[in-house]
Amino acid sequence: MLSRLLAIPHLKVSENVPLSRLTRFELGGPAAFLADASTEDALIRALEVVRESGVGWTLIGGGSNLVVDDAGFDGVVLRYVGSDIAIEGPCVRVEAGAQLQNLVDRTIQEGLKGLETMTGIPGWVGGAIYGNAGAYGHSIDERVERVRFFDGAAIIEIDNPACEFRYRESVFKRHKDWIVISALLRLTPDHRDVLQASADKILKVRNEKYPPTLRCAGSIFKNLLFGELPAAAQAHVPKSLVREGKVPSAFFLEQAGAKGMQRGAIRVADYHANLLYNEGRGTSADLRSLVDELKARVLERFGLRLEEEVQHISTAGARGAGR
Repeated sequence: MLSRLLAIPHLKVSENVPLSRLTRFELGGPAAFLADASTEDALIRALEVVRESGVGWTLIGGGSNLVVDDAGFDGVVLRYVGSDIAIEGPCVRVEAGAQLQNLVDRTIQEGLKGLETMTGIPGWVGGAIYGNAGAYGHSIDERVERVRFFDGAAIIEIDNPACEFRYRESVFKRHKDWIVISALLRLTPDHRDVLQASADKILKVRNEKYPPTLRCAGSIFKNLLFGELPAAAQAHVPKSLVREGKVPSAFFLEQAGAKGMQRGAIRVADYHANLLYNEGRGTSADLRSLVDELKARVLERFGLRLEEEVQHISTAGARGAGR
């Protein structure tokens, strides 16, 4: 398998790669193989080789919302690293491997409004579409026109409704074998200085809340839709906390005593109950233990099941293993 992968143009293959270096949490074990494809053809050919070999595989992006098992991944970790950004009037065609911040910066420079509220959000564009990333009342789905992806057999392009976007959700989360390759976004012309000022203000607030050097994945749990909460839970929520129909998970976590809780070197921030970070010697087992405890506390007190924003990878969850 390795020799066949190495023969594929535009595919970079490395062995025994510490995945902790590729994630914001900076924890987890190594990947037996890491394969970075910079073209669609390289991605498709690499996936064919891996599937034919019967070796387990998984797909990752920028690692900003990823928790890797302490044992690592005993198979092939694939990444699509194509990162072109092309401006086409009010539209932007962007590859999945582009850093989201680079896309935000480029659109601001071009005087295109629509992504400036996402400044400071780490990760790649493919992951942003996969998880319908957003902030300050806006999500990337508002600007997505079409998405191109590989479904395992062919390249397919679908429009926005077919992406089935919801709050931090998309059709791609339910079809994990689908690999986002690129997207066409439609933005709105605006004054570059106005957009930059807005982005700078947002970035200042974000960096105070989530310092760039902090080993974390931002908020660990999704916020909750107020209208979907049980009446008993709604009664606990101050009206001032409900924004765009959502309630911060941090509210319920704080009431459950989350702030300052710790497992090993994984700690809940003293100033934000929905922020877990790695003090530097953390393990994914400690993170899992603390997350489970927080879920149990909120469930017991409020009858609510918190849902994680982060994704987990382990050899046990490999795709294609045994084929």
